[in-house]
Amino acid sequence: MRGFISLALSMALAGGVCAAQSQPPSGASTKTTAKKRASKAASTDAVAARLDALQQEVDSQREAMRQLIQQVQSRNDEIHQLTQRLDQSQAAAAQAQAKAEAATTQAGQQEADVTALKSDVSDLKSNSAGIALSLQDTQKNLQASIDNPMAVHYKGVTITPGGFLAAETVYRQHGLGSDINTPFNSIPFNGASQSNLSEFYGSGRQSRISMLSEGTLANAKLSGYLEADFLSAGITSNNNQSNSYSLRQRQVWAQAALNSGWTFTGGQMWSLVTETKKGMDNRSEAVPLTIDPQYNVGFSWARQYGFRVTKNIDNKLWLGVSVENPQTTLGGHGASTNFVLGEQGSSGGLYNPTSNYAFNATPDFIFKIAAEPGWGHYEVFGILSDFRDRIFPCAATSVTTICGGTTGPSTFGVYNNSELAGGVGVNLRGTLAKQFDVGLHFLGGRGIGRYGTGGLPDAIARPDGVLVPLRTYQTLGTLEFHAKKLDIYTNVGSEYAGREWYNGGNIGYGSPLANNSGCGTETIPTLTSTPVQTPPLTGVIPGTGSIPVVGTTGTPLSGGFNPGALKNCTGDTRNLLEGTIGFWYRFYSGPKGRIQWGPQYSYVVRDVWHGSSTGIGIPGSDPSAKEGMIFTSFRYYLP
Repeated sequence: MRGFISLALSMALAGGVCAAQSQPPSGASTKTTAKKRASKAASTDAVAARLDALQQEVDSQREAMRQLIQQVQSRNDEIHQLTQRLDQSQAAAAQAQAKAEAATTQAGQQEADVTALKSDVSDLKSNSAGIALSLQDTQKNLQASIDNPMAVHYKGVTITPGGFLAAETVYRQHGLGSDINTPFNSIPFNGASQSNLSEFYGSGRQSRISMLSEGTLANAKLSGYLEADFLSAGITSNNNQSNSYSLRQRQVWAQAALNSGWTFTGGQMWSLVTETKKGMDNRSEAVPLTIDPQYNVGFSWARQYGFRVTKNIDNKLWLGVSVENPQTTLGGHGASTNFVLGEQGSSGGLYNPTSNYAFNATPDFIFKIAAEPGWGHYEVFGILSDFRDRIFPCAATSVTTICGGTTGPSTFGVYNNSELAGGVGVNLRGTLAKQFDVGLHFLGGRGIGRYGTGGLPDAIARPDGVLVPLRTYQTLGTLEFHAKKLDIYTNVGSEYAGREWYNGGNIGYGSPLANNSGCGTETIPTLTSTPVQTPPLTGVIPGTGSIPVVGTTGTPLSGGFNPGALKNCTGDTRNLLEGTIGFWYRFYSGPKGRIQWGPQYSYVVRDVWHGSSTGIGIPGSDPSAKEGMIFTSFRYYLP
């Protein structure tokens, strides 16, 4: 820049000198040489003066140029310095920006760290508070478990006691001579003396005790359960003084539940026929909420020995099979004496000498499939039984061609005979609107009467001694409402036994030739002989006025507790029908146990098979027995 300015000034100065030298003289006429010389000298002086002036001006301009160049240089230096400073400022700004960004990032990280730290501190405080509360709760629970243990821990096993204490009553419209346990198939007809007498009983015999023992292994859970009440009668039991009823075994079983889903259970338990609420789990049986320990007509169940194997598949499907204790309950009329299927119990063998026990060939086999697809619990099951007796074809004949040439009854040709029986059933249970439980049950087949709560017979015997299983149906519908303190329940159930008859109707069950004409006619009390001291007493039969005592010496006859048996009243039950309604109200339910009270009303109808035509129009020829019952129960359940 500075070189360019100097060149421009030099060229301007040279131009000015050339212009001055080329300018013509001021006059055109020739003068004298002197004059010309004087003019020339004057002109040269002027030019010199002018050149001096121009030189001075050039010098001045050069000085100005130099100063300008110095200023420009100074400005350049300043600009360079400013540029350097700018670069330095930009670098500093970039560094500052980087530092700012780093600081921002660090600040964000620090803020996040602070937030996380605050959260950790808050969590730590919360955890500390939770730990403190948990520690306090643990201390309280530990102290409570010491003071009021829910279970007993013994050598790695948890033992949990349970049960309830009950104060219960029953009022029946017609007498049955029964505690709160109702024998549905014994409801009296109109002609019975019991039908004209109501009854009231109070009882604590359903009070129950139980104990659950549980231990856990690496791949299994081991359990044992015992449950008992007092609904049995010992030799010394009576209802007059001490009510000394004996303890009764309800359930006693052991169980191994593997983590793989297989479960093995053995002992006395609810039959696999009995509906469950969850899978096939023991202790989840869907038992009606009734006070009556015989439950409701139509409910299929048994409590007996069994060995059960079940498989749980993803808590959606269960498969089970059980072998269980069998029995054969025999019904019908007119059977001959040419067969044997059991005998009364041997007291030496710890059986009841007043009850019948069948000689069973095989156990009962029960198969079940249960499913819980999402809503409801569904079951399909089957029963297979084998009824067996020993038949004496010559026990009541003298035909020599049949009995090997013998005369009179004999054991010739005796043999054992078996008849298969069984049935299939379905159960459905689900919850509606979170508070209503509905249930439907059906079981039908042949020879399954004893699995119904009504106690209808399993089989009859043909004239030749062959056992014939009776066709039987059992149905039950339930509806239950559950609230915090209140449970309301209603049940409607029915049981049916089909008719089988032979030899023109004289032998069998529900024969159309049966005589029911006397079911509505009352009879006098039965007279029984009782030993008395010597000399023999004389007197009258209680309640008979002046009728004299008739009997042998030392053995007068008496009535009082022996209602007369109906005459001409076959009374084979066709079906039982019961409707029940009741509720349970819990006054308290908590860590101290549960205390509740409830009433129940039941109405039972017992219909029989039609009798012979000779009974048409005669009162009681087609009888129907009815029973109304009111129960109450006050219970305290162990926690």
